[in-house]
Amino acid sequence: MKAYIYPGQGAQFPGMGKDLYESNAQAKELFDKANEILGFDITKIMFEGTAEELKQTKVTQPAVFLHSVILSLTSSDFKPDMVAGHSLGEFSALVANKALSFEDGLKLVYKRALAMQKACEVNPSTMAAILGLPDEKVEEVCASIEGVVVAANYNCPGQLVISGSNEAIVVACEKMKEAGAKRALPLPVGGAFHSPLMEPARVELENAISETKFNKPTCPVYQNVTAKPSMDIEVIKANLIKQLTAPVKWTQIVQNMVADGATNFTESGPGKVLQGLVKKIHREAEVAGL
Repeated sequence: MKAYIYPGQGAQFPGMGKDLYESNAQAKELFDKANEILGFDITKIMFEGTAEELKQTKVTQPAVFLHSVILSLTSSDFKPDMVAGHSLGEFSALVANKALSFEDGLKLVYKRALAMQKACEVNPSTMAAILGLPDEKVEEVCASIEGVVVAANYNCPGQLVISGSNEAIVVACEKMKEAGAKRALPLPVGGAFHSPLMEPARVELENAISETKFNKPTCPVYQNVTAKPSMDIEVIKANLIKQLTAPVKWTQIVQNMVADGATNFTESGPGKVLQGLVKKIHREAEVAGL
């Protein structure tokens, strides 16, 4: 069975999507439509902007979404049996399986990006990657620290990203090293995504999601919050709202997809990060980029 997977923030690179825009008429039409919907020339930033310009949350999220979704929508052999996306990538997955229209997906992603950027300004916060510790140990260390610090991204065994206030992350990195972590690396992000500090953004996104039309998907989406497949619109919406303050259970998603028959994982979007994570979670899986 074929699983299509969609990356999140961090997969962006200067020049992303340019080849697609220049070589495919349908892709060009969708990129041009995106500029109209957003009210600014995002393709100019994607194709000609610097890494720094692409790093702003309000640019990064719609840019990664557009590249990911347009690759799938313009591919002649795109026939998923199941889909999943990492964080922001869940929105791309929901457009790919027709639960959301291209236009509504892009509007939601842009609202999400602006709401997250605002939440980051209210609560100075960050994230750090912890390498070489079991998940349970990372959770235990986080629980022992005063202030907000939580497990945020279960990326693969031995790689868990934590999220929280600047002070708590500094303390957590020290304690993780003391507990035997190979590395504890602060990440160059502007906020504590997938933590309680995103609550103001979650409230904003909840209103936007409840006003958006969702359709019955063509195949199951494995959601970040539960790691389980769903085709029920109300369940999908509820999990999408919880996603901003809850961890991304990527390890568990891949394990569940494999248990449900996935043998082939195709990453649709910039970069190859998810292909690498899938191989670390399930060595026998076949991985490819679209």
